[in-house]
Amino acid sequence: MNEKENSSIGKIVWHDLTVDNADSVKDFYCKVVGWSSSEHDMGEYNDHNINLQSSGETVAGICNARGSNAKIPPQWLLYVNVSDVQESAQLCIELGGKVIDGPRKMGKSDFCIIEDPAGAVLALISA
Repeated sequence: MNEKENSSIGKIVWHDLTVDNADSVKDFYCKVVGWSSSEHDMGEYNDHNINLQSSGETVAGICNARGSNAKIPPQWLLYVNVSDVQESAQLCIELGGKVIDGPRKMGKSDFCIIEDPAGAVLALISA
């Protein structure tokens, strides 16, 4: 692992929302918060990049709960970079948490969603 990758361990690197009705929920947030959106091709359907209107910078995603994302809970999900998703998932279980989804590949990264002993949910990713 290089110094840049090591320095991002433990940082929040992404956030998104996965829901059954991503198109209408995307419209809701764009109107309420003042975001814009662009489509992200998923093959048979589109998810949505959520962008700042002022710069067009992509700041989040709103995704459809389909295919490999069907198990993701409908909440804003934070993604934290870890050095080893498999190891962190195992530690989660050992410490009284649960693994809700994964570990699995998401693009080029390893990914899983955990639930802590209090019931809070977090995504782990090797970014």
